[in-house]
Amino acid sequence: MPGFDHFSADALRFLTDLKANNSREWFAARRKIYETEVRAPAKAFAATMAEALEVLTGEVQRTKIYRINRDIRFSSDKTPYNAHIHVSFAPETSAAQPPMWFVGLSPERLTVGCGVFRYDKDNLPGFRAAMASAQGAALMALAARLSRQGLRISEPDLKRIPPGFDKDHPHADALRRKGFSGWRDLDTPARATQPGFVQEVMREMQALLPIHALLSGLDVG
Repeated sequence: MPGFDHFSADALRFLTDLKANNSREWFAARRKIYETEVRAPAKAFAATMAEALEVLTGEVQRTKIYRINRDIRFSSDKTPYNAHIHVSFAPETSAAQPPMWFVGLSPERLTVGCGVFRYDKDNLPGFRAAMASAQGAALMALAARLSRQGLRISEPDLKRIPPGFDKDHPHADALRRKGFSGWRDLDTPARATQPGFVQEVMREMQALLPIHALLSGLDVG
C-alpha cells in the first residue's frame, strides 16, 4: 500500500461493529475484512509514519502495532478483541527508556501522543533526580505552555512528593510524576478516513516535539 495517506471508512466501520459484536464467532466470519481494511492499512500507516518520524527526529523508529486479541486472563471483561488500532514508535537506541510516539484510533477517539508513560523501577530514581534539578522546572514550564496550546498533559501520579525529597520542594508537580506525556485529541475518529490524515498526524507530532526533546535530554539510566 505505497503512499499511505488515510484509512478507509470500512476500517472505522469494522471497529465500530466489532465493539457492538465482540465475539469470536462474529470476528471469524469477518476476518478477511479485518485483514484487508484494518491490519494491512495499519502496517502501511506504521511504515509511513516511521519514515516521517525518522526525518523529524533523526532517529530510526521501531514500530509496534498492538494485538487485536485482548489478554483476558486477569480481567473481568472477557470480550476477546480490542476494538481499536494502537500503534507506537520508539527510537532504536541504547538510551534508557527514551520517549515514544503513539497513535490510537477507536470508534470514540483519535489521539496522538508522545512521552514516557511510566519509568520502570530501574529508571524512576534517575527521573526523580532530574525532576529535583533545573530539568524539573523546565518540565513544569513545558507542561503549562502545552496546556495553554490545548494539549492534554498527563497528571501527576502521586498525591505527595516521594520520600527523600523536601515536602515543600518547588518542583512538587514534577516530583509527583512517574512519567510525562502529552496528547492531542483530534476532532473526530472519522478524521482518520479523510485525505491528508498522515500529514495531520505529523503536524501534531511536530507540536509534541518539545516533549520528545526534553525527555530525550534526561540521563535517567
